[in-house]
Amino acid sequence: MSTVRRTPAGATRTCPHCRAVILQSTSVCPSCRKHLRFAAAGGDAAVPTFSPLRVEGSIRHPNNGEAWEYAVTVTITNERGVELTRQIVGVGAIKPSELRNFLVAVEVFGPPEAAEQEHRGETATTEPARSGAIRR
Repeated sequence: MSTVRRTPAGATRTCPHCRAVILQSTSVCPSCRKHLRFAAAGGDAAVPTFSPLRVEGSIRHPNNGEAWEYAVTVTITNERGVELTRQIVGVGAIKPSELRNFLVAVEVFGPPEAAEQEHRGETATTEPARSGAIRR
């Protein structure tokens, strides 16, 4: 009989270091990367199972003109297109001849059994985006 308490999937809490909203099951904050607690052997700490989405891109301001302002927005919708959350994760300005690199990644966390399935090649499939195009 295990005395380890499992948290409900998707339960959240606030990181005591950076105040970001994070999964309750994680032992390291994905935002500030500080340790929150030690995961017991066989405990309930979530492990990254796979990363179905990773997009990298750059914006370079030409050498002329005025500075550009930008806002990085992340929107999550469900299978019916209903918006679940919309967050601005960063804002800033790019002066002439400056460069900004952006990386967006989605990591899926699952119990240790899911990591074993991933290792055996039994991963979930990902669907391509329904709309939108990458603009450069």
